[in-house]
Amino acid sequence: MAPTCPRPLLRYRSFAILLFAPLLLLPLPITMPTRNSFLCLYVSSIILQEAKCAYIIIIMAVYWCTEVIPLAVTSLMPVVFFPLLGVQSSKSVCLQYLNDTNMLFVGGLIVAISVERWNLHKRIALRVLLILGVKPALLMLGFMIVTAFLSMWISNTATTAMMVPIVQAVLDQMDNTENDVTMMEQATGQTNTVIELEEKNPSDPTPVQVISNGQVPDGTRSSEEKKMKKRICKGMTLCVCYAASIGGTATLTGTGPNMVLKGQMNQLYPNNNDVVNFASWFAFAFPNMILMLVLAWLWLQCSFMGFNFKKSWGCGTVRTAKEKAAYNVLKAEMKKLGPISYAEFNVLVMFALLVLLWFSRHPGFVKGWASRLFPEGEKYITDSAPAVFIALLLFILPANKPKFIGWNSSMSDTEQAEEDIKKPFLSAPLLDWNVVQRKMPWSIVLLLGGGFALADASANSGLSAWLGHQMTPLGSIPPWSIATVLSLIIAVFTECTSNVATATLFLPVFSSMATSVKIHPLYVMLPGTLSASFAFMLPVATPPNAIVFSYGHIRVLDMVRSGIVMNIIGVFCVTLAINTWGRPIFELDAFPTWANCTTNQ
Repeated sequence: MAPTCPRPLLRYRSFAILLFAPLLLLPLPITMPTRNSFLCLYVSSIILQEAKCAYIIIIMAVYWCTEVIPLAVTSLMPVVFFPLLGVQSSKSVCLQYLNDTNMLFVGGLIVAISVERWNLHKRIALRVLLILGVKPALLMLGFMIVTAFLSMWISNTATTAMMVPIVQAVLDQMDNTENDVTMMEQATGQTNTVIELEEKNPSDPTPVQVISNGQVPDGTRSSEEKKMKKRICKGMTLCVCYAASIGGTATLTGTGPNMVLKGQMNQLYPNNNDVVNFASWFAFAFPNMILMLVLAWLWLQCSFMGFNFKKSWGCGTVRTAKEKAAYNVLKAEMKKLGPISYAEFNVLVMFALLVLLWFSRHPGFVKGWASRLFPEGEKYITDSAPAVFIALLLFILPANKPKFIGWNSSMSDTEQAEEDIKKPFLSAPLLDWNVVQRKMPWSIVLLLGGGFALADASANSGLSAWLGHQMTPLGSIPPWSIATVLSLIIAVFTECTSNVATATLFLPVFSSMATSVKIHPLYVMLPGTLSASFAFMLPVATPPNAIVFSYGHIRVLDMVRSGIVMNIIGVFCVTLAINTWGRPIFELDAFPTWANCTTNQ
């Protein structure tokens, strides 16, 4: 009976956390020194500010980790409690919820929604898969490349939700074709057996056990084929969710933690000279994504398919029936989309224009269009401006080609001409607000805003400086080892909590630690940000994992086994990136003056 006693208590888990977490932490903000000197009162008021800020942050961390209330609702707590506790004014807190970084995120999401709205992402995916081919290794590589590329621009969840049905359709068709081929082989084998038996002398007493074509008995072969089939299904589905998480790290707008880093850099280091922008982030994170993608592909190949070069790559072999079936499925899906429409072409042009504007705004090695075309453009124009500009155009540009009507129409089509005149010159736009409102992840926008409010309050209350002072002894440890250990901690922690919440909680602490030991803040913040996206081990760690898990091909143990190695691969790649090409891109070898000035302030 003893083991069953805690079960009823689970009903009260959420209520207990909601009630007792604030009560148990209440001594933190109300503890004050007892001496009455003016200096002590002044010092104690500073300490009280830090304690009040820490009180709210710890409560939010508990609520975020346990998810007793929705993450977005927890993110609204600073709006209420920071003003009530005297940490910051309501005006200062509310400004953080729709700042420049959030507007960049919103603009990028609107463009991503337009890509989804017109199925442009599906056309790109199918086209790439048809080009790469359907050999086992190439098929998995194709799925991973497409998923990673799409995750760079649209949400990881939407990419996975689109790709997994395509993978499932290909696997089902390959399975059906294999069953048909097996039945034909069995029928042919039985016919051959009958012929051979008829040719034998009936008086021969020796029992004849004929195995058609000298193959292994059907029972053994079918069991081995079923196991292999299961392994292929696991590998093909896991590669999609892993590639979605990896691909999102390559661009600044690809996933939430990247935006958290951008926003907190602007909050904590306002004079950072726009060190983290779209171009600089891409130059650092894209090679890391390529390296991780290749290593992940090799690991999944070895784990689930066996690294047989000839069998996997099909060198010197003809296309099998299964491969032809997979190719036909992809071709049929492509045919359903039809020729590229006017709307798709417009969205593609707008998407390409946005990427071009992001890259050329402030490339670093030359002057960008912001400084060349506008006075003091580098000071006033950030990445959010082109993102919102393209988003505005998507609500203006028509989804259908405008129709010009001639003034001198013949009498025979008078009725048609009258109908054409009644129609507006521009058709419905590429995007409708109802579509955006339905697909926009507003919870992530609030989650980012709550994180920026926490970072701003930590800096202004002195909590960040106090945390940094406590970490001064870490200065005796080599910076690369600090970055590696922090990356491992984040990679484990993000398996249990939201990646955005993880980055929100840890990045201000990493920033304080870096300024206290006089190393470049990005040296520890960049690995921490990327590691927050390495949620590979559990189905609940990230939505792409949950989507893949729901199809029933993999077990939790399969994901844990593969995910442990994926986390090691991720930490290794991040450590390599930050210590090689990351150094010249962000000038990590020296402690920057903008961080020093911020610390002094």
